[in-house]
Amino acid sequence: MAERTLRDHDVIGEVEKAGATHQEDVDSHHDELTDEEKMIARKLVRKIDIRIMPLVILVYLMNYIDRNNYAAAKLQGLVEDLHLVGDQYQTGLSILFVGYILMQVPSNLALNYVGRPSWYLGSFTIAWGLVSACTSQVHNYSGIVACRFILGLVEAPFFAGVLFYLSKWYTKDELAKRNAIFYSGSLVSGAFGNLIAAGILHGLAGERGMDAWQWLYIIEGAITVAVGILVVLILPDFPDTWGALSPEEKRVANRRLAIDAAEADVDEAGGMSQIRGMKLAFQDPKTYLLAIAYMGITGAAGFQNFFPTLTKTLGYNETVSLLLVAPPYVFMVFYSYAHCYASDYYGNRFWFLTYPVFVSTIGFIIFMTTDGFGPRYFSFFLMNFVFAQNGTIYAWISNAIPRPPAKRAAALAFINSIGNSASIWTPFTYSKSSAPHYRPALGVCIGLEFLALACFVGLRLYLQMQNRHLEQIEKEDTELSNTERRKLEKTAEMEGVDIGKARKMQKGYRYML
Repeated sequence: MAERTLRDHDVIGEVEKAGATHQEDVDSHHDELTDEEKMIARKLVRKIDIRIMPLVILVYLMNYIDRNNYAAAKLQGLVEDLHLVGDQYQTGLSILFVGYILMQVPSNLALNYVGRPSWYLGSFTIAWGLVSACTSQVHNYSGIVACRFILGLVEAPFFAGVLFYLSKWYTKDELAKRNAIFYSGSLVSGAFGNLIAAGILHGLAGERGMDAWQWLYIIEGAITVAVGILVVLILPDFPDTWGALSPEEKRVANRRLAIDAAEADVDEAGGMSQIRGMKLAFQDPKTYLLAIAYMGITGAAGFQNFFPTLTKTLGYNETVSLLLVAPPYVFMVFYSYAHCYASDYYGNRFWFLTYPVFVSTIGFIIFMTTDGFGPRYFSFFLMNFVFAQNGTIYAWISNAIPRPPAKRAAALAFINSIGNSASIWTPFTYSKSSAPHYRPALGVCIGLEFLALACFVGLRLYLQMQNRHLEQIEKEDTELSNTERRKLEKTAEMEGVDIGKARKMQKGYRYML
């Protein structure tokens, strides 16, 4: 099993494995909790999972469905009805990510400062559902571009915001396998979003004078609005303010996070801590390595925006092409969970981010060089291995980016912004003239995967250097810097101990490699 690591800020609970998983997760990293506190912690994690995780998974599913129904709508007549020509379809696809990137960092800093995730995330969920539904009424290129840009703006607060929100509830040992469950929301959307699209194409085309793609936007947008209302009403904000927790449960909730981090999870008082947190994030080299690595993964995964188009090259009609998208995604839902569980079990991120690079590259090459149905369809399963990297890199981001919360919020938003920037330009590599093999686009995917691999190597070397520094400061006679002493003072204050005891609490904590 892995060495104990610095606080993982991006941890996700799992509803489906509530029993045995809770016992494993809570006991494995609460050496400093009393037996009574461990019992309270097990019940607490179960309560958190049942209340929080179904909602965030459901919202994430709708997030991807609303974002990616543009690709399904392409096969249902959107291009023809809006008279899109040249690369106008690609522009409509990429413009979403311009708005998405612009809102990331300010949104996460605002969430950390405001402190009401239920209203903040729920309101934006309702907003993007309304924008999605209104997209059904556009009639031209300018209309679809405007709606897609606004959709990016209102979707931006969700993903990085939820990563930060969950870091206020869960410890690092409740991480990668739960990340896989959370991320499965996007994979399930890839499968069932296209199944829904196929059903609408078959059953609602022409109803009330509207085409199938218009019904697609209306139905999925209305469902998202309903989900957003549930988030506002049901999602708890933070342990200290959740009325369903007893005072003892609130105390244990905060204590176990402080122990997990060997550092108190608090900001400086006042709004200036948000600005300082942003500066700290931008001064940390790990932020940039992770951002570029995530950009490589996201860019390589850009084929998902054209998945129905790729399956259409296999020679079937629109409905069958949409149905063929589902099996590779369903396979990856289960595989990614096993992948992230193994990453957690062995306490390693680097190797579990490395091997999918080579598997997905083989898939890209097979699709680019073959013509038969069998090998080309099999290549989709291999290409989808890029999605196995997502849960693992989310976990590594949290392992590698330390507190305070304002820094964590800014770093998560910045990394997500840079990562998604690849989605602005990669759509233009999928030109009609390169069909049916799309060699330029998939060649770019291969290059981006190896760019990410180079960042993985660089980050591993940098973390090894930082771990050696941690070993050095563990020594009693080592003089602490002012920053290190302030962190220890915060931890000592939260734990009710002196600085010497707080320093001993840090022994054994390492960045996960």
